[in-house]
Amino acid sequence: MSIVMTDGPNPQQIRRALARAERGAALDVAEAEALLAATGDDLDRLTAAAAKVRDAGLTAAGRPGVVTYSPKVFIPITKLCRDRCHYCTFVETPAQAAREGRAPYLSPDEILDIARQGAELGCLEALFTLGDRPEERWPEAQAWLDEQGYDSTLAYIRAMAIRVLEETGLLPHLNPGVMSWEELNRLKPVSPSMGMMLETTSRRLFETKGLAHFGSPDKDPAVRLRVLEDAGRHGIPFTTGLLVGIGETLTERAETIFALRANARAYGAVQEVIVQNFRAKPDTAMRHVDDLDLADYRAAIAVTRLVLGPKARIQAPPNLVDLAECRALLDAGVDDWGGVSPLTPDHVNPERPWPSLERLRSITATCGFTLTARLTVHPEYVVGALRDGQAWIDPRLHAHVAALAGPDGLAIPEVRPTGLPWQEPDVVLESAGRTDLFAAVDTEGRTEDRRSDFASVYGDWDAVGEAAARTGAPAVLHAEGGDALRAAEADPGNLSDEHALTLMTAEGDLLRSVVRLADDLRRETVGDDVTYVVNRNINFTNVCYVGCRFCAFAQRKTDADAYSLSYDEVADRAQEAWDLGATEVCMQGGIDPELPASAYFDIAAAVKTRVPGMHVHAFSPMEVVNGTARTGLSIEDFLIKAREAGLGSLPGTAAEILDDEVRWVLTKGKLPTRTWVEIVSTAHRIGLPTTSTMMYGHVDNPRHWVGHLNVLKGIQDQALENGGTGFTEFVPLPFVHTSAPIYLAGVARPGPSLRDNLAVHAMARILLHGRISNIQTSWVKLGVEGTRAMLSAGANDLGGTLMEETISRMAGSEHGSAKTVAELVEIGAGIDRPVRERTTLYGVPVRD
Repeated sequence: MSIVMTDGPNPQQIRRALARAERGAALDVAEAEALLAATGDDLDRLTAAAAKVRDAGLTAAGRPGVVTYSPKVFIPITKLCRDRCHYCTFVETPAQAAREGRAPYLSPDEILDIARQGAELGCLEALFTLGDRPEERWPEAQAWLDEQGYDSTLAYIRAMAIRVLEETGLLPHLNPGVMSWEELNRLKPVSPSMGMMLETTSRRLFETKGLAHFGSPDKDPAVRLRVLEDAGRHGIPFTTGLLVGIGETLTERAETIFALRANARAYGAVQEVIVQNFRAKPDTAMRHVDDLDLADYRAAIAVTRLVLGPKARIQAPPNLVDLAECRALLDAGVDDWGGVSPLTPDHVNPERPWPSLERLRSITATCGFTLTARLTVHPEYVVGALRDGQAWIDPRLHAHVAALAGPDGLAIPEVRPTGLPWQEPDVVLESAGRTDLFAAVDTEGRTEDRRSDFASVYGDWDAVGEAAARTGAPAVLHAEGGDALRAAEADPGNLSDEHALTLMTAEGDLLRSVVRLADDLRRETVGDDVTYVVNRNINFTNVCYVGCRFCAFAQRKTDADAYSLSYDEVADRAQEAWDLGATEVCMQGGIDPELPASAYFDIAAAVKTRVPGMHVHAFSPMEVVNGTARTGLSIEDFLIKAREAGLGSLPGTAAEILDDEVRWVLTKGKLPTRTWVEIVSTAHRIGLPTTSTMMYGHVDNPRHWVGHLNVLKGIQDQALENGGTGFTEFVPLPFVHTSAPIYLAGVARPGPSLRDNLAVHAMARILLHGRISNIQTSWVKLGVEGTRAMLSAGANDLGGTLMEETISRMAGSEHGSAKTVAELVEIGAGIDRPVRERTTLYGVPVRD
């Protein structure tokens, strides 16, 4: 049997669900499970309802009656794999390859030969397929990579994708299996689309000996779902799907479909969903399992179409059924046949040859559709990138895609690819849009000037809201307040999580005691002086395509309020700041995919060349990741080169909350916690100090605040053990809700309360005691009275004079964007505290 049978849906449940589907009602998992069991007349009604949804979607997309396919070549980079899927004949061992005279990997010449032949035959896509991380299982794979000068399979894939682009013009579609957030970021510039089948969310098939995915680490459903999420956050047009008939129950099948829908709704990056039927193969552990029945297959396609809706592209491989059965797949809601090759076999299913295009076109036409070629990246994403300026495709690939795409995003008829250079943009930053960075800023609520893709860039707010309901759940106390306070007094920097959470949620007398303890620790550590730095913030571009849901600063390049400063303009602002007494410039910008590879180095060098004495405090960890992707450098090498260009320290922003569950709700496209930690730890290791931050009061709760501070403690312990400075300060950043999309959508809270602010600042002083001496409070976000309250609750630093500060203003902060030294002194005077100037690294300023 190809499916585990259970007490499935009864006819009444099936017909009730069917009636809802025919009315266009939203289905739930139980109803989808019922429909998956439909047979006979019920199945015909089901597929008719699905086909109606498909047709409406094609009409809305502007191509009614058009079924697409991608003319491709199939390039099996390597058949080695660390997994042991029980149905796979693609994978081989090094010994098998050696017996047949093959190296562990295709050579560059072999890859290019296949690609060139495909280009001559009119193919437009080069499908790179391979096993998951073979070097982690097979020493022969690592040895081959070492001989060729590559440290990993994915590094080899990236290099070969560039060669295919440059020498043939075919568009690579990379399908290397499980990839990390960092690897996806590294591969996006060389591949307009990527893919990885989800297959199933069944943990039973993964964890049970003898079942389909047992012994295959990369088939862990949680791991594969993470890849889909990371691809979505990167805005990568991504192909995925389900493999039907490998032993899953109907419930598991339905849950897989809904998992795909959730990802598609949240990120908008699922460009197509493949519904692939299991076919048994000789010499596999599942060779005696029945092929998926056609009725089951039709039902799976139809339910996938109904659940994912009219905008989804649903694919079924035409070679995995008899050609006559392709009509039944079209009738069930399919609108894409996937890749079809005139040259190479389906190496995953070599026993199933591709149908000829003539026969596929004929069967498609008998169903009333026109078969039309597309690119590896689907039309919506091509148009979004090339016409509407969206960030679906890296700018380095725009010329390659534009050479093959018509105005509708489909392939130009009879087009033949030719090689084009793949290179970094050779432009420099240029002023665009406003010359006055703060003209037309409405701090009462930005409406007319918000980014033009506001309605789509943040994903599906309903799905975000569901996740936020989980992350924002209140913390539960586990300790008695007196015990926790005594523990903090005895050993403040080493509280248990239980005691820390109790004090972080303190109110009334207990909160007053926590504040008093924090203030005593502050006085003991740094004295009564309140410090500040004379600095200027330079947000050198507000062009950004990440889509953070809390950010009101970012714009698309085509928006009226978008700007990018030239290197000279950045240097001019640094010179102006120096002339006014500044010792630091803090420089950060949006994640603009068209920044030149050397932009970060050039910006730092422009400032240091003009003002050698200025400390350059610049580039968030997110910008560092962008820089590594654009330059090809490792994190360490990028930071060393930035330091050589003049970088003096890094702002520890982009941290938000160092908990991935919260980060995905809040930021959508930003780097995961582990990457933030890796970047700041690497900076510390090479002698670049950083600050640290935490933005709180949105979709988080006090448990996350404690966890965030514990992460910082671990990083700082490592830095101090290695004799470095590590973090110079910790900066709690209250969430400013006014213009934040996540608040306007009704998902986030309206920022923290006074109680929250006091608790966070005080507990930061307590939990970081002995590790980070300086706790900064943000006058931009808290105002004068709020700042004074935090200075009495453990904080000792006011940050900078700023001179200009764009990000908080755009979010709706009402406390200004600059303070004079006299105004900062007055803040301290209001609580009888002396105020003195410091340097970035908390030294005494000395100017020539």
